[in-house]
Amino acid sequence: MTLPRRKPLAEQTMIMSGGSRGIGLAIGIAAARLGANVVLLAKTDKPDPRLPGTVHTAAAEIEAAGGKALAVVGDVRDEQSVDMAVAAAVERFGGIDICVNNASALDLSGTESLAVKRFDLMQQIQLRGTFLLTRACLPHLRTSDNPHILSLSPPLNLDPKWLGAHPGYTLAKYGMSLLTLGWAAEFADAGIAANTLWPESMIATAAVANLLGGDDALSRSRSPQIMADAAIVILTKDARTNSGASHIDVDVLRAAGVSDLSGYGGGPKMEYDLFVDPPA
Repeated sequence: MTLPRRKPLAEQTMIMSGGSRGIGLAIGIAAARLGANVVLLAKTDKPDPRLPGTVHTAAAEIEAAGGKALAVVGDVRDEQSVDMAVAAAVERFGGIDICVNNASALDLSGTESLAVKRFDLMQQIQLRGTFLLTRACLPHLRTSDNPHILSLSPPLNLDPKWLGAHPGYTLAKYGMSLLTLGWAAEFADAGIAANTLWPESMIATAAVANLLGGDDALSRSRSPQIMADAAIVILTKDARTNSGASHIDVDVLRAAGVSDLSGYGGGPKMEYDLFVDPPA
């Protein structure tokens, strides 16, 4: 008799900020297929005509993929919401093994045209939200057999063309990366991995469709699945020996033996993402 193979993330619990759609949802579904419990903390309680999906429809998709899901309506900027989500995850599933900092706000305005309220929103979601969720998860990550923190943020590319392009947004995203790399060092002795992940290309999400070029940009973007597949490679590695890196999705997949990326889309005129320099 052959016993069924245990799924790599069976009995593991992931908590994620956002995740109602796009990259976050793709990661949640990919983790569910490997047996994970997925907890989503998001504000999207009711449908928005401009955006597909809510935290509830996302949870349903995750369960349809084979995992267990818990939708928590709340704001990652709010300490009480974050504590409520973490407590709900622990009560429902017994602990937390993976913390994914996915929620983000986007505004590529230059300094003089960036509204202060938009500047504040980006810093609050990307920096405060990432800090609050990770900090609340830490007591539970400490007791996990393979604890991971994964932030969807870029490598620290200090080329002036990026530093000068949209400093408000750059600060918010680089801040996520700095926090995460800091945690890799701070919690190395505890065996908690902390890494960042960023796409080489633009990804076909609602943000790209609505803010970064519409259908033309989508045609030059890869599917969110490429980020999901790369995230799973990272999150299934040994936390003690795989921490403190700023990963690009294609590098992760190529190192894992994936040589053909054509199935993810993007086409011959693929658009490189922010903070990623095309090959010379």
